[in-house]
Amino acid sequence: MKNLITMLLLLLISIACQQNNQIVRSEKLFDDDWKFFRGDIEGAEQSSFDDNTWRNIDLPHDWSIEKLPDQKAGEVVGPFSKKSIGTTATACTVGGTGWYRKTFTLPVSDKFSQTIISFDGVYMNCDVWVNGKLLGSHPYGYTAFHFDITNYLNPAGQPNVIAVKVKNEGQNSRWYSGSGIYRHVWLIRKQAVGIAQNGVCITTEGISDNEAEIKLSAVVEDKTGEDKMVKLIISVVDPNGNTSKTVETSEITISSESHEFVQEITIPAAKLWSIEKPNLYTAEIQVIVKGELTDKVTETFGIRTIHFDAQKGFTLNGKTLFLKGGCMHHDNGFLGSATIDRAEERRVELMKAFGFNAIRTSHNPPSTQFLDACDRLGVLVMDEAFDQWVRPKNPEDYHLYFEEWWKKDLESMVFRDMNHPSVIMWSIGNEINERADTTGYIITKMLADEVRKLDPTRPVTEAICGFWDHPGQEWSTTAPAFAFLDVGGYNYLWEKYEPDHILFPERIMVGTESFPGDILNYWNQVEKNTWVIGDFVWTAMDYLGETGLGNSSLTRGPRVGLKRWPWFNANCGDIDLCGFKKPQSYYRDVVWDNSKIEMLVHTPIPEGKRETVSYWGWPDELPCWNWKGNEGQPMDVRVFTKYPKVRLELNGKVVAEQTIGEDSKLTANFKVPYEPGELKAVAFDDGEEVASKELRTTGDPAMIKLTADRSTIKADRNDLSYIKVEIADAEGNVVPDAAIPVTFTVSGVGEIAGSGNACPTDMESFNNPVCKTFHGLSLVIIRPQRNSVMGNIYLAAEAPGLKKGEISITVQ
Repeated sequence: MKNLITMLLLLLISIACQQNNQIVRSEKLFDDDWKFFRGDIEGAEQSSFDDNTWRNIDLPHDWSIEKLPDQKAGEVVGPFSKKSIGTTATACTVGGTGWYRKTFTLPVSDKFSQTIISFDGVYMNCDVWVNGKLLGSHPYGYTAFHFDITNYLNPAGQPNVIAVKVKNEGQNSRWYSGSGIYRHVWLIRKQAVGIAQNGVCITTEGISDNEAEIKLSAVVEDKTGEDKMVKLIISVVDPNGNTSKTVETSEITISSESHEFVQEITIPAAKLWSIEKPNLYTAEIQVIVKGELTDKVTETFGIRTIHFDAQKGFTLNGKTLFLKGGCMHHDNGFLGSATIDRAEERRVELMKAFGFNAIRTSHNPPSTQFLDACDRLGVLVMDEAFDQWVRPKNPEDYHLYFEEWWKKDLESMVFRDMNHPSVIMWSIGNEINERADTTGYIITKMLADEVRKLDPTRPVTEAICGFWDHPGQEWSTTAPAFAFLDVGGYNYLWEKYEPDHILFPERIMVGTESFPGDILNYWNQVEKNTWVIGDFVWTAMDYLGETGLGNSSLTRGPRVGLKRWPWFNANCGDIDLCGFKKPQSYYRDVVWDNSKIEMLVHTPIPEGKRETVSYWGWPDELPCWNWKGNEGQPMDVRVFTKYPKVRLELNGKVVAEQTIGEDSKLTANFKVPYEPGELKAVAFDDGEEVASKELRTTGDPAMIKLTADRSTIKADRNDLSYIKVEIADAEGNVVPDAAIPVTFTVSGVGEIAGSGNACPTDMESFNNPVCKTFHGLSLVIIRPQRNSVMGNIYLAAEAPGLKKGEISITVQ
């Protein structure tokens, strides 16, 4: 009977709202029709300021990847400058100051009591004004923030001006940060009694048989200054769109500015969220005051349980799961740091496709859209807060603001992200300078306690690098550093897992960073030891900045150290800047059992030279048998497999056989005199052929092939089509040694949002309509035009002597 009464009440409320044409809440993207000026200018915060000469842009926007004005030859290439303050750390890009302005008018017909503007991320040090009045500032470039602008607005029907000043100044980052309002902005309008911003928290309390117990808490604000009788009606909708449960809370008098409602709900026939089946529910929360609907919000969540201990490791829904993880910075390659929804989604898709099930957001909270994609696709997340506390890594970095802002920024991260089922751990820091002294111990406890207060359902971790400096005395320094953590994060320290376990048998460990060349050592520890729950390689995907961190060079230079101009790419990822597999990824495929056998061939090393590979790098080898000009010369070939025996054949003739195993790191090494044709590796088990891999010499370049990841996209600036550009022979095979400049032209209802190749030193091809292929490949990113309309986007790719490539993308 109670459920029937609730349903009738909901129906009556719905009818009343329709009759009154009442909209209780409006949440709209506030990204379009902004004006932008790169540089500082006096008086730009004032409503009367003339911005007619400023550039029209849409958000998200990153000015640091935009082409710089031509300067002295050789000093500037595209967005890269030798005079960059950040130099190698920030990819030789230029920050500075930028201004954003937007004029908007609120409709007279809208009857709202409160207006909020919400920013998901601005890099960095921004000041915000409405109609010339300063709302406030926000220094950290990676956390969301909002302002109540109700009392600063002009009457409905009259124009308002919002102005934002952004200052990316000095040396403030160890990687490419980008500059500007690089994530989404929302305008939220609601009534005086309603749900607070990020005021809903949903947790799974337990799962038994076919039911799940969830707890939903919702903070209701009352801005009227009067006592109100308030209740909530909560409807839970399952992944198929069917209502699973509707409940009604008790009616409570709110006599202060806010009150937290807490409701336990039993979900029948619960569909659990997992990496294989990322089922998502939605909760619709209605705020009822004296029978009148005053607010309605919808929150997405997943039903799942997580548990961590040293005996079973990490369990998801009661099943042990190894974390196959990768660290990931926030940039989107040729798009810079701009958070375009499809770009965020594609990165997660690539991770899943290449065998990863977990991402560490190094070293800052990601965008909301990135976590949304992880929720939808079933990828786990270690959500990280800071790269520094009170001691700097750069003169103008976050240490300047930590003491005043750490609590606000932690709250921003946790409150915004807590309903994402993909998030399984909170990280409070990375390689913190004061991690192993008294100051650091105090801050560690302070941060960990605060996170647990905000969210007691997930463990707290921190990524800690080496200070095991005194053999036999490790306990004296490591014990206090790890004492306040639920999971100990180890950067590049797999050899410490077992000795530390003897000293601290209940410590749960995770490899928060690892070298790509040592994947087998790290992964063996995960598979062998229950207390080691997974590994996160540095890095999953190439990123801008920390230039040449992963490199191989034909010099006797140091293994550690960044490469200078014209390097702009870290080059240490399993996935390159275009989203294509890199050599180390093939080895990882074998270690993780994603592939039975893989083969790579080393680029010839000139006589008298030797290769030096950085700790984060990989030898200069490729899955390629195109080595024209090296006929008869011995080639270094490596074959990876877990099978005990490998045979190598060239054009049907046996070259050699080898037995391999753990001692050889699952690797067989061969010397093969080059001749064109087919190179074949065959794996044997108990004398039987069980797997093989072939590399074939291709023909000469003959055509350009264009392949879109999606041939139909939405008429929305947040959608993209990623088009792979291939130089192919007459039979359509990619020519892996082709380095050919290709000219792109686009027409129709779209534009080129970004383009380039994966070469870490080819600045000339970065976002240039003429782009050289690297290993026969490059990438073009297509985006619908501003004020998007339906139609088609046409891309043509041309190079002298090659058949033209053409493709059409439908926009609807």
